[in-house]
Amino acid sequence: METNIDFNFIDVEIPDFNSEFFCLWLSGIATNHGKQIGELTYVFCTDEYLLDMNKSYLNHDYYTDIITFNYNEENSLSGDLFISYDRVVDNAKDLGFSVDDELSRVIVHGLLHLIGFDDKTDEDQERMTEEENKSLALRKSFT
Repeated sequence: METNIDFNFIDVEIPDFNSEFFCLWLSGIATNHGKQIGELTYVFCTDEYLLDMNKSYLNHDYYTDIITFNYNEENSLSGDLFISYDRVVDNAKDLGFSVDDELSRVIVHGLLHLIGFDDKTDEDQERMTEEENKSLALRKSFT
């Protein structure tokens, strides 16, 4: 299956990363929301790399797990999504989740932003978490 989802790794290695699974799963989530995948690029990087981006592009001087740049056109989801694998590993440990589960949550979190979900208010955050959980429950359908 040909997809328009690319995965790149800058100074990080993710053991057993299954790009085919993620392409199928993310495409399925998009379809469930009446969207299609345009051009998505996921870039997995270090804390320091993403901190520099956060400072440069968003004027934020703090660590984050993901930054999403939205290039959507109508129902076509397109964007660049930068994920700090260091943050994913640390957050998984702090929250008591497996690294695989936390990585999947952050990957889908970025896609949900492109779909139109936000997390600025408590109500928005609650809805985002609900959508993340629904998406995570669908993972078994794509393995």
